[in-house]
Amino acid sequence: MKSFSFQTTRSVLSEAGATAEIGKILAARGCRKAAFVTDKIILELGLADVALEGLRIAGLDVWVFSEVRADPPQEMILSAVEQARSEAVDCVVSVGGGSSLDTAKLISILLNTDQPIDEMYGVNLVRGDRLPLVLAPTTAGTGSEVTPISIVTTGTNEKKGVVSPQLLPDWAILDAELTVGLPAAVTAATGIDAMVHAIEAFTSKRLKNVVSDCLAKQALELLGANIRTACFDPQNLDARGDMLIGSMLAGMAFTNAPVAAVHALAYPLGGHFHVPHGLSNALVLPYVMEFNMPEAEGLYADLAPIVFPELAGKSTAARAEGMVEGFKALGPELGMQSRLTEVGVNHNHLPMLAEDAMKQERLLINNPREMTLEAAQAIYEQAL
Repeated sequence: MKSFSFQTTRSVLSEAGATAEIGKILAARGCRKAAFVTDKIILELGLADVALEGLRIAGLDVWVFSEVRADPPQEMILSAVEQARSEAVDCVVSVGGGSSLDTAKLISILLNTDQPIDEMYGVNLVRGDRLPLVLAPTTAGTGSEVTPISIVTTGTNEKKGVVSPQLLPDWAILDAELTVGLPAAVTAATGIDAMVHAIEAFTSKRLKNVVSDCLAKQALELLGANIRTACFDPQNLDARGDMLIGSMLAGMAFTNAPVAAVHALAYPLGGHFHVPHGLSNALVLPYVMEFNMPEAEGLYADLAPIVFPELAGKSTAARAEGMVEGFKALGPELGMQSRLTEVGVNHNHLPMLAEDAMKQERLLINNPREMTLEAAQAIYEQAL
């Protein structure tokens, strides 16, 4: 019997309109004032209205922090914590994308400890517990509502991760109505981001297990079957709901069988060029897969027909290669950028990107094939 451990979010509620229930959930915990973490666009679009009204109906006071930015900077997080502490909040809610959810996780911890954030970067370094925390994603991509991970951009434009079970929320709320207004480009990029989570969990060299494998496969089935409908028929609540569930399952998978080189090479693109995380992953995915092929061909072949059913029945090599080519074509089919040059990267940037990618040691140790500086630069070259 193979040994493994598995952790995930304690409770999940999946239902259209479910954000109305957040107030009741927190009131039952005895909470009185919530920090509501989101961004200005979510507020302007009215996506937070149902949750905010539900909190007030349940008798909670609410302090809103709407200054979340993509690739959350450390100074923004610390400013939010200082403001929230002066507001005497006793719980944290987030309705938003991955950056908002990651920010909310850290606020919930930092409000309840005197440990500096600089001592939290890494794996299992957080001391103490957090405030009650409820997360509702507005994109089907990061899976942040079920992961014990927050990614922060430091003052040097380097992305660092806080990885600790205390970051898992009490409740993940999957409300398909929150994702209906997403532009097709965002739906596509976040959907492929979730697919990357599942693929890297399934091929992870460390901690891969039977539960994470099942979750990764089911995630890919849901995501692959619904991503086109979600992009081209954005009002389709069934497709939107299945994308949210697929993203969540992929999040559960990579929480326990961690991601690897795709993410390691994607992070510098976000840190230096502010490329959205899902798009960063999509841009490098096929070329990392090609690099990994000597060690992961069989695993890619297992997954290939789940995402691209036309590959069923072909040889192992044909299925694996077909999956790589399928992902090269999927992004453009969904209207996404497909080359690094389209996001401002040129040859002169490649050594810097490769050096930064190699700093992501906590990710690279999970890659099925050992990554080198030269290989990282070559992958970026292929993706130009």
